[in-house]
Amino acid sequence: MQKIAVTGGAGFIGSNLIRELLSDGNYQIHCIDNFDDFYNPAIKRNNIRLFSNHPLFILHEGDIRDKDFLSKVFENPIDTIVHLAARAGVRPSISNPELYAEVNITGTINLLEQA
Repeated sequence: MQKIAVTGGAGFIGSNLIRELLSDGNYQIHCIDNFDDFYNPAIKRNNIRLFSNHPLFILHEGDIRDKDFLSKVFENPIDTIVHLAARAGVRPSISNPELYAEVNITGTINLLEQA
């Protein structure tokens, strides 16, 4: 069985991807999401509610900037990473570029190091 990590898995695109992968029955899904409040966390929790108890679904609530967190997620080998996590919004990125660089660049590097 292939193990797939989906970062940003509770977002709109990630949760729809996870739903499709779980319907196949051949994948163990590791959903990674920090439930940041840029988008309403209640909506994101609702996005994954229908499959949160699925036996092939594992939720890892944490931040891709946190190397210790990622080390724990990747203790058991992951076959594929679908990286959808990102800090969104052009206008907010102009007022806080350091945060966007930390999440979108450093977070991606952290994932690449785990791969």
